[in-house]
Amino acid sequence: MDTLRFLFERRADIAAQTVEHVFLVAVSIAIAVLIGVPLGLLLTRKPSLATPVIGFANVMQTVPSLALFGFLIPIPFIGGIGNTTAIVALVLYALLPLLRNTYAGIQSVEPSVVEAGRGMGMTDLERLRLIEIPLALPTILAGVRIATVNAIGLATIAAAVGAGGLGNSILRGLSMVDSRLILAGAVPAAALALIADGLLGRFERWFAWDR
Repeated sequence: MDTLRFLFERRADIAAQTVEHVFLVAVSIAIAVLIGVPLGLLLTRKPSLATPVIGFANVMQTVPSLALFGFLIPIPFIGGIGNTTAIVALVLYALLPLLRNTYAGIQSVEPSVVEAGRGMGMTDLERLRLIEIPLALPTILAGVRIATVNAIGLATIAAAVGAGGLGNSILRGLSMVDSRLILAGAVPAAALALIADGLLGRFERWFAWDR
């Protein structure tokens, strides 16, 4: 009960940090989608680039998140303390599921369907737009869902570089050895991840049923 009372008393701070957290994740995922999905589509047309590009994205996933934030701080223009560094790091982490799922989704389209479009006189761009992307959309959306849920968790570490969000409460709680402060950041972050996973999962299933 004491913890619930504490969370209720800090509801204004938690709400403000949640808004900051959602902003960081939304901007990062939007940028990652604008980069990752077109790049994934390009890789289906240039298969020789797939291994090195997806390999680079894999390497980014292996770098510890706190270390990546630290590496980015001294880089001009994209580094420093604040939101920019956090957004760049979150975009790098989000690229792998977006690239991999976009590439895999397009590759999984039945060749006979693509050939049928070619037989109808469609150009490569028309086949991509009218056949391949609609059929691959559930797989692409699965990548967006994975990237978003991961970003919500990783964004809690962004507070270490002054980016704000729910990680502020977690870091303060750790420094003060206060489990209530940790929960004030961890519980809303977990709730955000569950909500995002549920909503995007419904979109994914809806497009899969609509195929």
